[in-house]
Amino acid sequence: MQLANVSLRALRYLVAVADASSVTGAAQRLHVSQPAISAAVAGLELDLGVALLLRHHARGVTLTPAGAHVVAEARALLRHAEDFVQSASSLGLDLAGEVQMGWFQTLSPRYLPALLVALRRSMPLVSLAVEEGDHAQMMRGLTEGRTELALTYHFEIPAGIEVTPVAELAPVAVIAAGHRLAGAAATSLAALAEEPYLMLDLPHSREYFHALFSRAGLAPRIAFRSRSQDLLRGLIGHGLGWTIQNVRPERPYATDGTRIVAVPLEPGLEPARLVLATPPERMTRPVVRAVAGQVLAAFQPGGLFHPPGGKAAARTLAGDEAG
Repeated sequence: MQLANVSLRALRYLVAVADASSVTGAAQRLHVSQPAISAAVAGLELDLGVALLLRHHARGVTLTPAGAHVVAEARALLRHAEDFVQSASSLGLDLAGEVQMGWFQTLSPRYLPALLVALRRSMPLVSLAVEEGDHAQMMRGLTEGRTELALTYHFEIPAGIEVTPVAELAPVAVIAAGHRLAGAAATSLAALAEEPYLMLDLPHSREYFHALFSRAGLAPRIAFRSRSQDLLRGLIGHGLGWTIQNVRPERPYATDGTRIVAVPLEPGLEPARLVLATPPERMTRPVVRAVAGQVLAAFQPGGLFHPPGGKAAARTLAGDEAG
């Protein structure tokens, strides 16, 4: 196979088909005719010598194992090509380009808005395309090439994914403002174990919370489960129970306006370890390294989420105290 036979256009069409799970959907997204996309993908399969798609009558397409690998590599190649164009057209100007970044869904509401503002100020020509989800979705995004880095927790990490420690988030009890412990400087799992517990029911997160109880010789009285941290805070504000969270509420209100309080739990409980996860080959783009550096700096002492003399949002791995 000649390298020149593989066009960026064909790779772009293939990625669009993979994202839409159909040639029709890809054609609509790209404003290109279906025959043009079908011909380009068929030519790509011929050039590479492998089947990339499984065609299902009236049910779209799915990727073959080889197709999934090619799509992941194609995403990276297309980003590098975009970087090349950006670099060539902006010589002497600031860093530019788009970075696809995954965000664990409970972290993005707290940290992403301020980080986007900081990025806009420091790197105005850089944009961030965000994919939110649970930890498993973050890992799939990286391995499938949809994202180039992800801010998530150090749970189960697939082979080939590299992680850089960011911070440790200590667990806190979130209770209603009228709760008997609302004015306490700190509390314990034992003091709350008999009350209705509202579980953040995300993969790996629920195992982390169960482990906190188990190590203390306790079992939670689970009254409600949800994948939404905001929903749990609203239930707490109405006095329906309590929960453990690592992203500490910055304001004493749930989304619906009811009042909540975050009370530190006893020292010694396992923190949730925040990391930046990347496939090693994806960090070669200068713009990706720049965004990663900005995220890491934001959690360091004196950074965006760790202001000097203020309440820290997290404890860095250098040993600073948690807020």
